[in-house]
Amino acid sequence: MYQSPARSLCSALANLCCPPCSATSSTRLLRSPGSVKRALSPPALLASSASTAAGLPARCGCSPAASSGAASSPPVYPMGNSTSRLYSALAKTLSSGASSKHQEYLEQTNPDLLDPIDPKDLLEECQIVLQKRPARLQRDFVDLRTNFAASHRSIRVMQWNILAQALGEGKDNFIQCPKEALQWEERKCLILEEILAYQPDIMCLQEVDHYFDTFHPLLSRMGYQGTFFPKPWSPCLDVECNNGPDGCALFFLKDRFTLINSTNIRLTAMKLKTNQVAIAQILKCNETGKLFCVAVTHLKARHGWERFRSAQGADLLENLKQITQEAEIPLIVCGDFNAEPTEEVYKEFSNSSLNLNSVYKLLSSDGLSEPPYTTWKIRPSGECRHTLDYIWYSQHALKVNAALNLLTEEQIGPNRLPSFNYPSDHLSLVCDFTFNEDPDRLL
Repeated sequence: MYQSPARSLCSALANLCCPPCSATSSTRLLRSPGSVKRALSPPALLASSASTAAGLPARCGCSPAASSGAASSPPVYPMGNSTSRLYSALAKTLSSGASSKHQEYLEQTNPDLLDPIDPKDLLEECQIVLQKRPARLQRDFVDLRTNFAASHRSIRVMQWNILAQALGEGKDNFIQCPKEALQWEERKCLILEEILAYQPDIMCLQEVDHYFDTFHPLLSRMGYQGTFFPKPWSPCLDVECNNGPDGCALFFLKDRFTLINSTNIRLTAMKLKTNQVAIAQILKCNETGKLFCVAVTHLKARHGWERFRSAQGADLLENLKQITQEAEIPLIVCGDFNAEPTEEVYKEFSNSSLNLNSVYKLLSSDGLSEPPYTTWKIRPSGECRHTLDYIWYSQHALKVNAALNLLTEEQIGPNRLPSFNYPSDHLSLVCDFTFNEDPDRLL
């Protein structure tokens, strides 16, 4: 079971990636739909960085065998080394006491007191760590605009089940995926590379079990504000040497949005509290002054739990109706619903009074069909190819300008996901929204 070592934040960041040079440039990259290639620079490039001066290995995030091989090289812990002092409490309860410890931790690691990270520097570091892996898979955005005269910047949203490290290595049993492909020291760089390639303004993530030692420290220094809500009884805690419970995380760029309200929701089914959670936040767009709500969730998995998921979805919709004042505030809901479009919970969202539509239906020829898969893996029980992940939006108030195409079967390859060049068994969904200039048009 998880035990939290007493380590400093600086030490933890050293294990994430090599410290970036002092950045005086913007903390954001210009978006580019082009492919991101692995850096060809040799590992020695890091030897001239501040990490070497501090006595750290030349290739931070790599196994000792990949570095100098000196006896002083630090050991690699497959599940990661967390700086959090909270997980023992979170594993037992989600009481107000545990919540206060969350706040205490975040206050002690105030990102405003840390140097900002230029995303270009972090991307370069990731590519150096990944240089022996296959090239990153190319995906293109599909332009869905009908009117090209946009008056405001689009809002890019990413939905992604990133695969909890403890589950990937300890429970999910991807029989065609080599264990080396799942090592955290490199897999975290693949996750970060995916995020940096698309530069979302808002990220909705599931199965996050490295929030405190990886995603919050790094993303906050790139200008994101984050919220994490763990599952009350995370299956990650059953794995030896785990990194704490997994849960949902929601990040947004502080220079683009202001947080107005945040609600953590523990979903119920048949009036009973369940192990699944959601986060719903009302944000104000700093450019337009408009309010909107974004929510992230992860519903119950496995065949045979369809009625349970339907009840969870109904509970989430009721909560969102209250938060959005019956759709007065536009809504974006991202999640791994663990449900095919044929399930009742999908129909509940499609037919909700919140007037929601699913973004990825817009990529189909008729605009009515979901993609054939958002997850594709091989387990001992056989090959699993399903559509489970969705981005729902208020179609009366928001327009979809573009959506990222999914990987093809050829790109995914015969061994399916995860793999050496893709870190999760779920594909990321990414789309660009703008506010409808005539919000009453579709009411």
